[in-house]
Amino acid sequence: MTGWLVVTVLLLTSVAAAWTVVMIVRDESPPSDRFFVVLGVLLLVLVVQLVAGLVALATTDRDVDGVTFVAYLLTVVLAPPFGAALALVERSRWGTASLLVALATVAAMEVRLDALWAAAGA
Repeated sequence: MTGWLVVTVLLLTSVAAAWTVVMIVRDESPPSDRFFVVLGVLLLVLVVQLVAGLVALATTDRDVDGVTFVAYLLTVVLAPPFGAALALVERSRWGTASLLVALATVAAMEVRLDALWAAAGA
């Protein structure tokens, strides 16, 4: 996997998470359209990472646990849309907080994906 994709995902996730905390403090719900643009860009980068990760897995000679790696790649793409859907359905601070949990999940899974790839190369 490429390091710049991991860094890009983590930066976008950090920006979205910080924005979500501000929305929770201000009790803004549902999130604004500008926020969903940021989530859309994050999702686009995650889809690019999914494709790049699958290609890298197929062409590598590293000893990567393929099932776990692909499961993480797929799940990390699904987390932001589910969090956004919960934020739109539950129009309170709790809905926005569920979006924050989804973003924290993306960050944690991204770190784990990088660790899986790095450990296989050692």
